[in-house]
Amino acid sequence: MSSQEGKGWVKERVSALAADGPLAVLDVGPGVGTYAKLLAGPAVSHLLGIEIYAPYVETYRLREYYDEIVIGDIREVDLPPVDVVILGDVAEHMTEAEALDVWERSAAAARRAVYLSIPIIHYPQGEIEGNEHEHHVVDDWDHDKVMAAFTGIDNYWLGNEVGVYERLTPSRPTR
Repeated sequence: MSSQEGKGWVKERVSALAADGPLAVLDVGPGVGTYAKLLAGPAVSHLLGIEIYAPYVETYRLREYYDEIVIGDIREVDLPPVDVVILGDVAEHMTEAEALDVWERSAAAARRAVYLSIPIIHYPQGEIEGNEHEHHVVDDWDHDKVMAAFTGIDNYWLGNEVGVYERLTPSRPTR
């Protein structure tokens, strides 16, 4: 389970985007279903999850929270067009080049916004519950590194452990 830091900010931002109507949301790496539970309600019309570790789907009953679950690796899965993509604590589980590719592909798929939640402190992590994908490949992201590496960031929220970054698509100034 990831840190709860920044989750409320994502909910506020997605709810603001939904003022024009309910959104289709893609949650990459749903894990225990945190964002599905957080965003449940009228702001979201369709919720899709892409989960790399199949046992999590049953262990955490993800089909109860998502309209659709795809078992696959975000680095290899074609992303469907949606309004919002949430990369919730997944970028640190891949190389920087892979994370940047996923960020750009997510921006191409998202009609409204992409959210990146990522540890901004030294945060090593290994396998959890037999899931080798839980290993943090890059465990030393910080705010400056994120801002320098990930293009198009329009807004962000910083906690003690986690930063959350918003890219509006097409990139445009925030209100």
